[in-house]
Amino acid sequence: MAEITLHGDVTNTNGSLPEVGSSAPDFTLTTGDLADVSLSDFSGKKKLFNIVPSLDTPTCAISTKKFNDAAKTHDNAVFLTVSADLPFAQGRFCQAENLEVIKTLSTMRSDFAKDYGMEIVDGPLAGITARGVVVVDENDKVVYTELVTEIGDEPDYDKAIAVL
Repeated sequence: MAEITLHGDVTNTNGSLPEVGSSAPDFTLTTGDLADVSLSDFSGKKKLFNIVPSLDTPTCAISTKKFNDAAKTHDNAVFLTVSADLPFAQGRFCQAENLEVIKTLSTMRSDFAKDYGMEIVDGPLAGITARGVVVVDENDKVVYTELVTEIGDEPDYDKAIAVL
């Protein structure tokens, strides 16, 4: 269990992010057209997971926009924003913000948050993901993780992108 804060109030996740050097846990996440995808759908590519509670919050929106901009110059990687938002809401957000590179994936039918140790288990946001970044290499090995300890803070973009 990891401890994070929401506006300074302590809350907890169900576990810890996967360890650097470990194999990334497989997952099922839902795309905008309601198809399920798994880790193998991105096989052979480097992957940056921008894990956020909801795109309907300022910090989540900012991080998704910044990673979308970074994705434009990283043809060797896929940038994935994972949130509890329904695929329809994710699609509206991307359309409104002209985000054409980053892929949004919903946890709506998924144990992703639990499997990645990111499920908030208490407090007002219980049941959705904490904020973090996981970078996985083309062989599905975890090469970088960051759990953002104050949920309202942004991740360290430079460190995550440098690993790619």
